[in-house]
Amino acid sequence: MRRGLFIHFSLMQIVHFTEQTDFSTFVAYKHSTMGRILAIDYGQKRVGLAVTDILHITANGLDTVLVHEVLDYLEKYITKEPVEKFVIGLPKQMNGQDSDSMQYIRPFVVGLQRKFPDIELVYMDERFTSVLAHKAMLDGGLKKKDRQNKELVDKISATIILQSYMESIHKY
Repeated sequence: MRRGLFIHFSLMQIVHFTEQTDFSTFVAYKHSTMGRILAIDYGQKRVGLAVTDILHITANGLDTVLVHEVLDYLEKYITKEPVEKFVIGLPKQMNGQDSDSMQYIRPFVVGLQRKFPDIELVYMDERFTSVLAHKAMLDGGLKKKDRQNKELVDKISATIILQSYMESIHKY
């Protein structure tokens, strides 16, 4: 690898690379200084989850878990992978008002903040994510039976929420 400097903008640090520095060292450095962003599509029965890679370049579906299992699932995940931010899907009506689903999301967010007080939390408009998820599955050539898999729809919806968030902050 060439000698040079890498400016780590998110922490405003400058890191020196030498001829001995390789990509795995760079990735290890990034992993130690920067957590993933994790998106949550919270529903009444299931929760779709998606995460970024450690460099915050891509959004990937992680899993779909039952509502009563989500905090334990996140605790286990965070012990393995650092998470710096939660992006919660914000259900809005067409007129911009909160949807009825907020009555389920608010208590969850309180519990999430209580359990993980050091992880930043932001909301992202989730209007049309289910429609976009179904369209992505159709465009991807999934069979009708696979498109009816609600767990898959939730995971894809969380991925769309995360991708929208990343685009909104210009992290591609």
